[in-house]
Amino acid sequence: MSELPSSTRAKRPEFRNINAFKDLPTYRMTVAAIVSILHRGSGLFMFLLMPFIIWMFDTSVSSEYSFARFTSAFNHGIGFVPGFIVKLAALLLIWSYLHHFFAGLRHIRMDLFHTVSKEAGRSTAQWTLVLSLGLTVVFGAKLFGLY
Repeated sequence: MSELPSSTRAKRPEFRNINAFKDLPTYRMTVAAIVSILHRGSGLFMFLLMPFIIWMFDTSVSSEYSFARFTSAFNHGIGFVPGFIVKLAALLLIWSYLHHFFAGLRHIRMDLFHTVSKEAGRSTAQWTLVLSLGLTVVFGAKLFGLY
């Protein structure tokens, strides 16, 4: 493969120092970058709320009394935390799981087929957002008793 002489190639911009106040507000991230960042954030969120997940699972399957406590936590709250906040935490966990699942499938697809293009990256990122947010709305409507 022959390379063009450096005099005929277009000069690429060189970025050495990024000023957080000047450069970052004008930087526009792609949908794929946003999905990638949200994938990491959703994994971290699920990890940090693991005690809440374990508590929910334990109290929901231990006995009839603990299941009644579990439903009471969602309806009336836990201590000083109102039930609405418990439901919001559960809704955020639902979104985290769904987003992490679909973004993981997206990454597995990219790893298996080794065909990554801007168009495919953009469309799979958009599908990841649409599916995760759409299913979150459906499950959230059920969680908040809309149907």
